[in-house]
Amino acid sequence: MPYSNSTSRRSFLVSSGATLLASTLSGNTALAAFADGPAPAQTVSSDEALHRLIEGNKRFVDGQITHPGRTPDDFKPLAAGQFPIAAIVCCADARVTPEILFDQGIGDLFVIAIAGNYIEGAGASVKGSIEYAVAELNVPLVMVLGHSQCGAVKAAIKHLHDHDALPGAINDLVNNIKPAVVETEGKPGDPLENAIEANVHRGVAKLNTLAPVVAPAVKSGKIKVGGGVYDLATGAVKLLA
Repeated sequence: MPYSNSTSRRSFLVSSGATLLASTLSGNTALAAFADGPAPAQTVSSDEALHRLIEGNKRFVDGQITHPGRTPDDFKPLAAGQFPIAAIVCCADARVTPEILFDQGIGDLFVIAIAGNYIEGAGASVKGSIEYAVAELNVPLVMVLGHSQCGAVKAAIKHLHDHDALPGAINDLVNNIKPAVVETEGKPGDPLENAIEANVHRGVAKLNTLAPVVAPAVKSGKIKVGGGVYDLATGAVKLLA
């Protein structure tokens, strides 16, 4: 049958390719192991992963980045698989680039970007991506990363009490961020900054209780979930308790 022949040929090519790749990468145990099977267990602790992010951000702020490479040759060592040390749920804002602001190398971060970096109501594509990072990529750390001057949060503040409808799915997006604005109404300080931080806190709280993958991993100590806010003007990331 044509299907059987195609399947057999595909299986042969995959098998041959994996064997060749394992041989080629024999000097790199982790990559060679990945070529023959699933990714190995994460050997970096959540505390170490967070430390790397903090130190990387310090280098970025000081203009002392150590990972400038972004050429095809920089990607080749990871052609067999990815082994990120953290998953970053960040805003899709074009000014927010976790690999750069944390000064991490290619393959170090699994980035899930969504305008407004919210979790509650974000849907299967966002939650499923986070769960994939935890269950399949064995990341020890998940960070919800907000940023200053977030347009999505500004929109939630502007339209908080309006009964108008924003175009398309933008309306749903903004409505999912409004609870963070409501939570901080009347509190001292800058309303936008307060809402941005509250939005991050809500995301962290949601992930800590997100069944069936993330919450058990948090409870068992396999992963930690944290939050932070990136200041566009200074480049610094403030961690939130």
